[in-house]
Amino acid sequence: MSYSHLKSEAYINEERQYFAPTGRIQYADIGFVKGNGATLTDMDGNTYIDLLASASVANVGHCHPKVVNAIKKQAEQLVHNTPAYFTHNLVLELQKRLTNITPGQFPKKVIFGNSGSDANDGMIKYARAYTGRQNIITFTDAYHGSTFGAITESAVSLNMRRNMGPFVPGIYQLPFPDENEKLPQEDEIAFSERYLDHFRLAFRTYLPPEEVAAILIEPIQGDGGIRQLPFYFVKELYALCQEHGILFMVDEVNQGLARSGKMWSIDHFDIAPDLLATGKSLAAGLPLSAIVGRAEIMNSLPAPGHCFTTAGNPICCAASLATLDIIEEEELMEKSACDGEYVKAKLQTMQEAYPFIKRVRMYGLNGGIELVVEENNQSANTDCANKVMTYLLNHGVIMITLAGNILRFQPPLVITREELDRALSLLEAAFKAYRNGEIVLDTNQPIGW
Repeated sequence: MSYSHLKSEAYINEERQYFAPTGRIQYADIGFVKGNGATLTDMDGNTYIDLLASASVANVGHCHPKVVNAIKKQAEQLVHNTPAYFTHNLVLELQKRLTNITPGQFPKKVIFGNSGSDANDGMIKYARAYTGRQNIITFTDAYHGSTFGAITESAVSLNMRRNMGPFVPGIYQLPFPDENEKLPQEDEIAFSERYLDHFRLAFRTYLPPEEVAAILIEPIQGDGGIRQLPFYFVKELYALCQEHGILFMVDEVNQGLARSGKMWSIDHFDIAPDLLATGKSLAAGLPLSAIVGRAEIMNSLPAPGHCFTTAGNPICCAASLATLDIIEEEELMEKSACDGEYVKAKLQTMQEAYPFIKRVRMYGLNGGIELVVEENNQSANTDCANKVMTYLLNHGVIMITLAGNILRFQPPLVITREELDRALSLLEAAFKAYRNGEIVLDTNQPIGW
């Protein structure tokens, strides 16, 4: 039975009179009123299994009792005092926790912000201040945020570029090693070397390496399609940074905090970055971000070079400390790794039955399901992705698309095995319905980016 969204649709139709359209990517007209664990309830009373986790924000689940109690307790004591001028009693504890759980056995310092975007902006500032160099390198298909520095670092959607230039100077994108571009019989080393040659060419022809401050990577690209960089590529890129005195920075906003089966996605590569940005799930959805970096780098900017009035808000810090406790106490990192393997095996079985499933990428409870046209296995099948997503949204599962033809699989890490099985069953039903031509879309309604 398909869900009705009448109340949500009426609400959103009225909201459109007031809400600026750039603030929401259109997938479906659904409004939520309640969340619990890995489920959400909408305005019409429909309950969904959440495979989005609010864009990897709800890693510890919606309204976890420990987070809710921490928020309530702190709200009764101190709602806000800005660490921009003074401090409060939770700042030090959270700073210590973050320096302890991030990679690298060297002195570190922390600065807080309000979103992953400002954290990625801040890393530009620190890299330039510390090195005395201007240029930053990022990747095609990267998503780093929507503030001006972060949007300049990004290269995943033309709608993040149209009508907004000029952008922050000195930021260059080089090609991400896309496995779809792997040549026949090309192994990981040869594939990686071909993409590393883009850096070598740039350093030889138009981008002096001694003027490059930093390279910023997502070890696993989020909005680019949940794609992990090749291990050899990352190791050699890090060595290239070491050779030329270039800082190695990682964006862990989407992929950090146990999402990929490790605490941080860079942990898959056993590399300690110079600077690390985190946000999203850091405070279970409350506005809090952080940059954690080598102490000497973090000392390179004087106040107020990266200073925000509401950064490090006491309630957000309380929620963050509770979140870190939950990840540890409920062993969510280990659970993510285990459940991810379980889901991967189920999806690979579906892949055998449905040839339009080209690839299944799962790193913990963190996956991208790439859909293609069967007759041409290289052709992205956006129609299939949109129809499968719409079927799921109409039958009790929250899932969206990435890059047009990739289904995003990122549930709260607290999701139960029963909820996973129910969601996977509905996903298989959606694939079957698509194959049988049973899903019809409203062609007047735009979907996705």
